[in-house]
Amino acid sequence: MGIRFTSRGSAFSQALKGQRLNRLWMGVAGVSTLVAAVGFSFPETAYGAPAAPHLTITVRVYNFTQALPAVLAEAEREAGQIFAKAGLSVIWSECWPVLPANVSQEPCEEETLEATAIRLRILPTPVGNRLQDTVFGFAIYPALASVYYESAVRFAKNEEGRFEVPPILGCVIAHEIGHLLLGSKSHSFSGVMRSRWDREQLREAMMGALLFTPKQVRLMQAEMHRRMTLRVSTPTASANESAR
Repeated sequence: MGIRFTSRGSAFSQALKGQRLNRLWMGVAGVSTLVAAVGFSFPETAYGAPAAPHLTITVRVYNFTQALPAVLAEAEREAGQIFAKAGLSVIWSECWPVLPANVSQEPCEEETLEATAIRLRILPTPVGNRLQDTVFGFAIYPALASVYYESAVRFAKNEEGRFEVPPILGCVIAHEIGHLLLGSKSHSFSGVMRSRWDREQLREAMMGALLFTPKQVRLMQAEMHRRMTLRVSTPTASANESAR
């Protein structure tokens, strides 16, 4: 379920550097080239979906790292935009991994989760994994997703360039939550659910264009409808997996 990165040479840094600034002033020819590069390379990638504002995922975020709140907030916005383009909305709830002494009650720690809610853990780095720089997270169906913050940071600041962490982290978050809605064997040949990311996927991540495919959008919306039905019929149903 984890994402692997495959490097394809030093041209990587040139392909990504300045993309977010360049897109503000590139000319008509540049826009046409971009559409050709993205649209034709990934014809199944979703660039929008019918709005379904009633399909809402509640994500309880547990940060076990030293990541700054502003970085996580930006990553959550990036992930939220990816799901918005799939017709799903996300409510992010910041939770305490360890309850501070001055807080008497943790509102995120009810014993049960609604069927439309999941837990997201932001972890430092994989333990006992020799591929620490290429594995970015995992998911346990139906309600627990984990991402490795330090792996995303190392990837963003590798020897081929230094890039923004939030877009990469946001795509990793979307990928792992996607597994909770699509299943463990839901990798695709394109888009955010691709199992191995090379420079093309990372270029799209930096531009907010690494998305779910139309088929994945339909499946996720169907799964959310199913979960909402479960929430109505069994409002106190507990999640099968708890944060570990």
